[in-house]
Amino acid sequence: MMKLLKNFFFYTYVGLVILAGAWGAFFNPNLDFRYLFDLDTGSLSTYTQINMLSQYRFLRALELGFGVFAILFYKEIFSVKKFNGLFLAIMGFGILARAVSWIMDGTPSGLFIFFFAYEAAGWGIIYLYSRKTGIYNAGRK
Repeated sequence: MMKLLKNFFFYTYVGLVILAGAWGAFFNPNLDFRYLFDLDTGSLSTYTQINMLSQYRFLRALELGFGVFAILFYKEIFSVKKFNGLFLAIMGFGILARAVSWIMDGTPSGLFIFFFAYEAAGWGIIYLYSRKTGIYNAGRK
């Protein structure tokens, strides 16, 4: 059951990271701004719009890269301590950033609260599964 939960959270999380990353970096970031943030980028000054979209595309491309890394190194993520720790750290930094934003910037919309809860649950399941498999005890006597 734990393996099934781990795979469910891993693949749904990574799939969304890849999809959102590709969409926001290369296809239609303006749609993201409209539906996720209720912001019409056309209402911004040209300078602000260009720079905000450039930075947003860059960050979404990093998100896409993380997702591709996770798919390519799935086996290592669940068998090599260093890969597992790196994956969990990157995923954890995203969750931590959401928590810090909630505290410092205010309560986000229900969609972002859902992302936070889903990501945190997924992180916990993946962490517990990784501990259960013993990759953190490999080499220790």
